[in-house]
Amino acid sequence: MARDTQTQLRNEMIYSVFVRNYSEAGNFAGVTADLQRIKDLGTDILWLLPINPIGEVNRKGSLGSPYAIKDYRKINPEYGTLDDFKALTTKAHELGMRVMMDIVYNHTSPDSVLATEHPEWFYHDAEGQLTNKVGDWSDVKDLDYGHHDLWQYQIDTLLYWRQFVDGYRCDVAPLVPLDFWFEARQQVNAKYPGTLWLAESAGSGFIQELRSQGYTGLSDSELYQAFDMTYDYDVFSDFKDYWQGRRTVDQYVDLLQRQDATFPGNYVKMRFLENHDNARMMSLMHSESEAVNALTWIFMQRGIPLIYNGQEFSAEHQPSLFDRDVMVNDRHGDLTALIQKLVAIKHEPLMRAADYQLAVVEDGIIKVSYQAAGAALTAWIPLKGQVTTVKTTLPDDHYQNILTDTAVEVNNHQLQVNGQPVLIKYTTNTTATKVADQSN
Repeated sequence: MARDTQTQLRNEMIYSVFVRNYSEAGNFAGVTADLQRIKDLGTDILWLLPINPIGEVNRKGSLGSPYAIKDYRKINPEYGTLDDFKALTTKAHELGMRVMMDIVYNHTSPDSVLATEHPEWFYHDAEGQLTNKVGDWSDVKDLDYGHHDLWQYQIDTLLYWRQFVDGYRCDVAPLVPLDFWFEARQQVNAKYPGTLWLAESAGSGFIQELRSQGYTGLSDSELYQAFDMTYDYDVFSDFKDYWQGRRTVDQYVDLLQRQDATFPGNYVKMRFLENHDNARMMSLMHSESEAVNALTWIFMQRGIPLIYNGQEFSAEHQPSLFDRDVMVNDRHGDLTALIQKLVAIKHEPLMRAADYQLAVVEDGIIKVSYQAAGAALTAWIPLKGQVTTVKTTLPDDHYQNILTDTAVEVNNHQLQVNGQPVLIKYTTNTTATKVADQSN
């Protein structure tokens, strides 16, 4: 694990924006104009998908993927100028948000500055042509980090952008050598302490496929040595399997418990229901009620939750990465108030407590518990809208569901879960008090 990773990241929320599709304007100004709303939603970290120029050779769609970068050190002119970008980041900072920039260091477009000026820095096929490791990524060519001159070029690029942003989301980080990430973090953090590092980690199948072909394929455990945060892809497919009836909730929660015991004590997982590479959560959920349960679940887990632009309005369409596909009018509900409430709960120091427990209780309801310094918070989350009575060790009394501000009654050590989450915060006897009581 990056030894200086701060567990306070578990108290924060990331909001992801694809500038092209965010607004009718499709530029930096369109995002800047809406930053107050993004902040008011509860955003701590604003993640911008790549903002660099896009290659033209082998371009997918009419505008190309933002992940087929032509020049790491320039701004996509479709989005505006460098000054427009600086205006966005300055306004975000004024509102108290940090900005995370997407970097794509495994590959470039075939007509990139590096492919033109340094073709020796790329993988080549048997005919000597630039190539890549993943066949369907036809619009990019892969960099070869066996060339150490490439390392410093990439790190100098990070140092340049760091004057405007606060950290990096690193695309397909498992395909880039770990020693490079070590060196990049060391140099960048030496000049800019507190830089954020999020790795787009991968599921086991993708890692195994890479390794079977003799390529670098970094596991989450390896990535945690250089990164503060990794993706939830090691269990995301299992969550979908549970939701679609192919896996039991007990099997899924067991994987999460193993995750919590396997990674370092200060690990931070990015928890999500959707992102720019995956279908919208409403393709899995069948109602706003189910979305409420699922969103509460990702916020209550140990880690940092992600909201992808449009998710707060129950957007249903997965926007294209390759064409203009504006999200503004894809609204089928409004989950803003729920997210704001969940953010307020997430901000509590208790949500990074060392004592974190998961369990499956009656009718497959997931129970999440945090406890520290005489305070505790327990959540019962009926992911599939279960209505049942659950047992609890809480004393019989009247409590408040801090998510809905409604009354909850514990009677005969039981409470009712009516298809929606129940979150109760309460005080506990500390160990010191128990010891003192025993001594009497």
